[in-house]
Amino acid sequence: MRRALRSAQLAGFERPEVTPLLCEVDYGRYEGLTSQQIHQSDPAWELYKDGCPDGETPAQIYSRAQAFIELATAGAPERVMAFGHGHILRAVAVAWIAAEIAVAARLQIDVATLNILREADRGRVIALWNAQ
Repeated sequence: MRRALRSAQLAGFERPEVTPLLCEVDYGRYEGLTSQQIHQSDPAWELYKDGCPDGETPAQIYSRAQAFIELATAGAPERVMAFGHGHILRAVAVAWIAAEIAVAARLQIDVATLNILREADRGRVIALWNAQ
């Protein structure tokens, strides 16, 4: 969360509200391993399909994303800016549009990109994704 907090400060938010809902996914026994290292022992592994041993399950990740959306939309101002880690932000995006958590694996998100989730005429949409 220190990187996300620092990013918010660099963007001009001196005292951003910090929530554990945007913490990185709990990788359990996979903590500190790269995807390549995990695939050496489990070639078919996917975070949003399999979760992490002794860490978060896909359902837990999705639930946390939904809880963040509830926090961000409950009596909040018209706009909320969120800074966080890529895996949880992808989960927030798919929860925003009520898609299955596995869809998050198909969303690329690079460092320091802009993503816009908004209400539209026919419901929630991902209006912009992974913009530099």
